[in-house]
Amino acid sequence: MATTTRTVLAPSQNQSRSFLNTAMALIWAIAIARFFFHLYFNNRYGYFRDEFDYIACGDHLSWGYVDQPPLIPFLTHISRAVLGDSLRAIRFVPAVATSLLVVQAAAIARELGGKTYAMVLTAITIVVAPQYLSNGSLLTTNCLEPNLWMACAYFIILAIKRDQPRYWLWVGVFAGIGLQEKYSIAFFVIAIVAGLLLTEQRRVLLNKWIWMGAAAGFLIFLPNLLWNIHYHWPFLQLMHGIRAEGRDVVLPAGEYFLQQALLILPLTAPIWITGLIALLIHPRLKQYRVLGISYLVCYAIFFGLHGKVYYLAPIYPMLLAAGAVVLESALTRRNFGWLEPAVAVVLLLAGAHVAPMVVPVLSPDGFLSYMKYLPMKPPVMEHSHDRVPLPQWYADQFGWNEIVAETTVAWNQIPPEERHDCGIFAQDYGQAGAIDFLGRKYDLPPSLSGHQTWWLWGPRGYSGNCLIVLADNEPTLRKLFNTVQYVGASADNPYALEKDIPVFICHGSKFGTMQQLWPRLKKWR
Repeated sequence: MATTTRTVLAPSQNQSRSFLNTAMALIWAIAIARFFFHLYFNNRYGYFRDEFDYIACGDHLSWGYVDQPPLIPFLTHISRAVLGDSLRAIRFVPAVATSLLVVQAAAIARELGGKTYAMVLTAITIVVAPQYLSNGSLLTTNCLEPNLWMACAYFIILAIKRDQPRYWLWVGVFAGIGLQEKYSIAFFVIAIVAGLLLTEQRRVLLNKWIWMGAAAGFLIFLPNLLWNIHYHWPFLQLMHGIRAEGRDVVLPAGEYFLQQALLILPLTAPIWITGLIALLIHPRLKQYRVLGISYLVCYAIFFGLHGKVYYLAPIYPMLLAAGAVVLESALTRRNFGWLEPAVAVVLLLAGAHVAPMVVPVLSPDGFLSYMKYLPMKPPVMEHSHDRVPLPQWYADQFGWNEIVAETTVAWNQIPPEERHDCGIFAQDYGQAGAIDFLGRKYDLPPSLSGHQTWWLWGPRGYSGNCLIVLADNEPTLRKLFNTVQYVGASADNPYALEKDIPVFICHGSKFGTMQQLWPRLKKWR
C-alpha cells in the first residue's frame, strides 16, 4: 500500500517541483533584467538632493537623524565603502531592492494560489509601475520600503495558509527593520492589527508567537526610539514644521485616488482593484481578508493625514498579486487563455511609454519634448516644484555643481591663514550635502547648516568671525556681520530647482559666537 501511494503521488510532486522551478527561473530572469536596466540608466543625470543627505548621514553614523531612521544612511556607508562614490554605486542598493521586489511579489502570488501566468503577470505589473521604477533609479527611503512591507505580508500569508503562528515572529522582525528604514511602516502594522481584530484571524492575538514577534520588532526599533527620546522627537518636530509651513500639496479625495492609479500605472488599476475586492470578499482568498482591510485602513490614515500620494505605494504589490491570481483563474475558467499574452504585452508597452517619466532614459530636452505626448502630467508633491519645467525628481539632480563651483570661488578668496576659522553656511541639506560631497575635490571644509540633522552636528568649533554664506539676502547678513561681500551667484542651470544661489563672504560677527547664534538657526521643516 505504501509503495502504491508513493507511486501515485510521485508524478504530482514532480509536476509541482517542475512548475516552481520553471516559474521562479522566469521570475528571476525578469528581476535580473530589471537590475541591469537600472544599472545602465542610473548615471544619466546627476546626484539627487536627498542622496547628498544620505551620504552625509552615512558619514556620521548614528541611531537616528532628524528626517529619517538610520538604515538607509548605514547601507549607503557600506555601499560606498565597497563600490565607491559613482552614481551607479550610490544607486546600487535601490537597483537591487526594486529588482528583488519582483521576486517577492511573484512569491506572494504563488502563495495565494497562482500558477505561472499569475506569477509572471505580477512580476510585469511591478516592472512597469512608475513608482517602483523611480524607487530603483534614486537612493531614497522609498527604495526598500515596499520590500519590507511585502516581507511582512508574505509571512502573514504563510502564517495563515499553513496555520503556523511562528511565522508572526518574522512579521515582527521585518516590521522592526522597517521602522529603522522609514517610520511609515508603523501605519501598516496598525492596519494589520485592525485587520486581525475585524476578522476570524483575531484568535492569533492570543498566541505567544505574535507577541514574540512584537517584542522582536520593538527590540530592533528600540535604539532609534531611544535616540528620538534623547533629542526630543526630531522627526515629529519636522513633520509639524512641514505642516505648519503648508509646503505639501493637499489633494481632494478624487485626485488622491487618481494619483494612486498613476503611481502604479493606470492600466494595472483593474488588477489591483480586483485584488483588493478578492481579498475582502472572494471565497478563495477569504482567509487573507486581513490584508484587504489593512489597505483600506492605510488608505484612510494617509489620506486623512494629508500624506503624500506615494506613501501608500509599498502596499500595492500584494494587491497586484491577488488580482493576478484572480485574473489567471478567470481566463482559464472561461477558455480565454489567448488573452494572457495580450494583457502582458499591453502592460509592457504601456510601461515602456511612461518609463522616461521616472527613469532618465532621455536627455533633459528630450524628456521635455516627450512630456507633450504623455496622457497625464507628473504629480506635484510640493508647491515649490511648480517653478521648474522638469518634475522635481529630475530637477533636483541639476544645479549642484554650479553651487559648489561658486562656493569654491568664494573659498579661494579666503587667505590661507584665515581658512581654519572660516566655515561655509548653507540654507538646506541639499546645498550642505553638495558642498560636503562634491566640494571635497576643491578642498572645501564640511558645511554648516541649521537644516535638519546638520543642526544637530553643531557649529563645528567655528567662531563666526569669518563665514561664507549661501542663499541669504544681503540686508539680513549686514545685521549679523560688520562686512558683507557679494561674491556672485551660481551659474543658471535651466533644469535645476535650485539655481542663481547667491554667495557672500562675511567678516566680524555682531551676534557673538556661532555657539551663541546656533539655537536661532534651527530649521526643521
